[in-house]
Amino acid sequence: MADGIVKELPGPISPGTLARIGGALYLLIILGGAFGEAFIRGRLIVPDDARATAERILANEGLWRIGIASEIIMLVCTVALALILYVLLRPVSRDLALLAVLFNLTSIAIEATNELQLLLTLLPLTDAGLTGAFDRAQIDALSYLTATSYGYGFGVGLIFFGVECLILGVLISRSGYLPRAIGVLMLIAGACYLINMFAVILSPRLAAFLFPIGMLPALLGEGALCLWLLVKGVDESKWRARASAA
Repeated sequence: MADGIVKELPGPISPGTLARIGGALYLLIILGGAFGEAFIRGRLIVPDDARATAERILANEGLWRIGIASEIIMLVCTVALALILYVLLRPVSRDLALLAVLFNLTSIAIEATNELQLLLTLLPLTDAGLTGAFDRAQIDALSYLTATSYGYGFGVGLIFFGVECLILGVLISRSGYLPRAIGVLMLIAGACYLINMFAVILSPRLAAFLFPIGMLPALLGEGALCLWLLVKGVDESKWRARASAA
């Protein structure tokens, strides 16, 4: 059984090397998400002002499109990371590791579909058929609606991602070859994502209060896992011993 698990690693890549590749992918995902949210949407979307938002997006159309492309690349990296985490955590529980992948892929599918919202934001501003069919206020409103609705779609995807974080937290805590503390942090991160996103659906005012509080431990948990995989990898001898026991 252990030989079979080890042989299923891609080529000659060791568990430690695979973990570092996963850490690098995780870092790209985090940086890509921060770039899109803080440096593109955060700068171009003006809260409660459809006209100003439309003007900024139209004036920075290239930047808006770069943001969409970078997030699609980020999702491709997320698929690869899902496979790596499955291989690394499979010796703890194959079923739970597979369940984490399924929740992750569901989140990715929702986020990929949600990228259409960002493309649709440009259509009322740039498509001649639409610009001629509506007046300026209607065009601005249509563009603003799709730009801001992206956040709700992203939130729905985070609900499934939050469940994945809970599962990863359990697997990491039980592994013996990754720090138990990181597993606990991932459990907290998953709980924070779920609380924040359900608050967005059920009570937006409460969500506005909870969001800054809940995102800090979530980012701490993900950041800790990312850096540990990138710098330390996994304890290969313990990983192989756990694989043999499986």
